[in-house]
Amino acid sequence: MEADGSRPTKQPGPPPSSGQLPVDPSGRATAFRPFSAPASLHMRAFHLAWLSLFACFFATFSIPPLLPVIRRDLGLSPADVGAAGVASFAGAILSRLAMGPACDLVGPRAASAALSLLTAPAILAAGLVTTPAGFVAVRFFVGFSIANFVANQFWMSSMFAGDVVGLANGVAAGWANVGSGLTQLVMPLIYTSLVEHLHVSSSSAWRVSFVVPAVFQIVTAIMVLAFGQDLPSGNYIRNLNNTESQKYRNGEGSKEGFFDVLMHGLRNYRGWILGLTYGYCFGVELTADNVLAQYFYDRFGVSLQAAGLIVATFGAANCVTRPAGGVASDMLGRRFGMRGRLWGLWAAQTAAGLLCVWLGRVGSLWGSIAVMCCFGVFVQAAAGLTFGVVPFVSKRSLGVISGMTGSGGTVGAVVTQLLLFSGSEMPRQTSISLMGLLMLVCTLPVALIYFPQWGGMFCGPSDDPDADEEEYSLLD
Repeated sequence: MEADGSRPTKQPGPPPSSGQLPVDPSGRATAFRPFSAPASLHMRAFHLAWLSLFACFFATFSIPPLLPVIRRDLGLSPADVGAAGVASFAGAILSRLAMGPACDLVGPRAASAALSLLTAPAILAAGLVTTPAGFVAVRFFVGFSIANFVANQFWMSSMFAGDVVGLANGVAAGWANVGSGLTQLVMPLIYTSLVEHLHVSSSSAWRVSFVVPAVFQIVTAIMVLAFGQDLPSGNYIRNLNNTESQKYRNGEGSKEGFFDVLMHGLRNYRGWILGLTYGYCFGVELTADNVLAQYFYDRFGVSLQAAGLIVATFGAANCVTRPAGGVASDMLGRRFGMRGRLWGLWAAQTAAGLLCVWLGRVGSLWGSIAVMCCFGVFVQAAAGLTFGVVPFVSKRSLGVISGMTGSGGTVGAVVTQLLLFSGSEMPRQTSISLMGLLMLVCTLPVALIYFPQWGGMFCGPSDDPDADEEEYSLLD
């Protein structure tokens, strides 16, 4: 076994012109070609996974860019706006925790599509809200949809081998996260077009605007059901009693039940540390998506459209920065093993924390934009680096570990929003700097992650000859 957990044994692949990818003995692809046509089932799963999650991010964050209009129309107080922000993340916590076991049980395809179809009506309901309480409730239920992230990462880890899984996870999530930035640009344009060109009243225009993200989410869910496949060997339901599928999911045909798989994941301390770490990279990114548009609008007096455009650049950078984190994780893994993956995660997230502290201390518009962009590069890369480690924590409980880590992102967002941005008397810029300090502190436990067969940040692998990668991944 290689030090980064990848498997050096590969099956000969078909010629490149066939569109198929080379695979390992379990059928997972050992190459990743994101710009190729979805001819192979691996790349088709990739394109469906990122597009479906893109639609969920687009829908979830379609509300914040219109908040200056909505809060005036509904008479929202700052406390109402803060409570709604917390509600949007609180809804995602339970759904992300549930999504991991759901993927282990029915597969990422069915879990992803079901969640998207169930939450699309919530974004439509945003156009029917008339009270602050109703607005908070809508944001709570809309927040459920970004649990689709867990299915996205689970699907990529099921389709791609260890030597490219960091890249696959990073690109799938990174491209999808662009939805949180693009919606900051698109939703104000939709609203403005309705008001200026179709002469729709302001109160009606922002309500009608939410039809677009809702329909987009429904269409992508149907595509996932129609064209997706859970595993290289087929779909979970079809293969539920198939010996090969049981080996892939439980290890050597294990007959353990769902509760056993769940408990193995929950007892793995590495999943809890990665959840904390993810809470203060991706969780901070979610918080930034929620507050930065208002921050630039209120502090620097820019227009609604300009604030949306500024924050759109922060989210849109995900198409490059999060995949770059996955690439860096794979490269460091090949060169330095697991130690390289862990050090890379710590370094990127520490840099992001320092830049976040600086962002709150910059007093000029253009200076703030420049620091925000640099901050976005490192905080998004740190998210990619986190999921470069996740697939190696536990093969048997992959869905549970993915769910724990993913839900950690939303827990971090809720805690940060409650502590620093909900009804606080502190200036918004002070809250942003304190958010950076939290990032620095919550990155330190990465040093405690240790794998007997690969080592940790400061320790080498165990001398125990029984610390074999395959045995360990299945039994811990």
